[in-house]
Amino acid sequence: MYGISIREPGGPEVLEWTEQPDPEPGTGEVVLDVVAAGINRADVMQRQGNYPPPPGASQLPGLECSGRVSAVGPGVSGWNVGDEACALLAGGGYAQKVAVPTAQLLPVPAGVSLVDAGGLPEVACTVWSNLVLTAGLRSGQTLLVHGGSGGIGTHAIQVGKALGVTVLATAGHEDRLQLCRDLGADAALDYHGDLVELVKQATDGRGADVVLDHIGARNLDANLDAMANGGRMVIIGLMGGAKGEINLAKMLTRRLSVAATSLRGRPTDGPDGKGTIVAAVRSDLWPLVESGRVRPIVHERIPMPEAARAHRLMDDGGVVGKIILEVPPAGEH
Repeated sequence: MYGISIREPGGPEVLEWTEQPDPEPGTGEVVLDVVAAGINRADVMQRQGNYPPPPGASQLPGLECSGRVSAVGPGVSGWNVGDEACALLAGGGYAQKVAVPTAQLLPVPAGVSLVDAGGLPEVACTVWSNLVLTAGLRSGQTLLVHGGSGGIGTHAIQVGKALGVTVLATAGHEDRLQLCRDLGADAALDYHGDLVELVKQATDGRGADVVLDHIGARNLDANLDAMANGGRMVIIGLMGGAKGEINLAKMLTRRLSVAATSLRGRPTDGPDGKGTIVAAVRSDLWPLVESGRVRPIVHERIPMPEAARAHRLMDDGGVVGKIILEVPPAGEH
């Protein structure tokens, strides 16, 4: 098979479409013939040398994909050769084939194309696990989503609205603020402004019950001040730094909590494993996707051998929703 390898840490030019060994399915695994793979910020970090794959995972980038089952390993039930599926991965999605534990497989939701499904599993599992399973978001509460026009943000806005939540979303330019409104955000906040004041204005002074943040240290204090009493913040990225001071007295007196989570390095099995998250997404989130209340937002579809061009778009900023890499037809490299 062919896949995208990383020649050395660096810019997009280090991504190369090269021949790779075909994967074999292990016990409880299937092999997918990949049709498409979504690009995530973690892929960019891996390319730069800042986010190595967990032990035992493929060295190729790609945390989600879609395709057709082409081989079934021992102990597999419920999946057969020819089935269409999308998958949450620890790596290896940027390739023509990938081996996947069946607990990390999802059916392609009705109404979503097989190609666009390649950009759903990572964002769906990230959003659902953090907002619902970790932060306990529920109807009637207020959610603050940072980076509302990105892959995570566009999905989180829609999930929040589908759950009956008041959604506030941040973005940096009017066209992206308008996109957040179009997706259902009750208020779109320019992150160049005073976050705390903007959130207080949008919530009649109460603040947000749940904050989904990918910035980290730079947003830490403002997020705490923007939270309602009893509020929960989940940090899922560190684009604004990894170290910051936190006022524990503020947290104690207002009953605030802060969680920080990642998805890629989790085991498949166990109460906090990927399998548990995937199962929850399948039972609780997939019906919202199939009803059209949550839909994939795709910025562009690019042939997988041109992954370097896709990563340049990521580096330049301004990507709205997800970039999808499409695998060339059989026989084309």
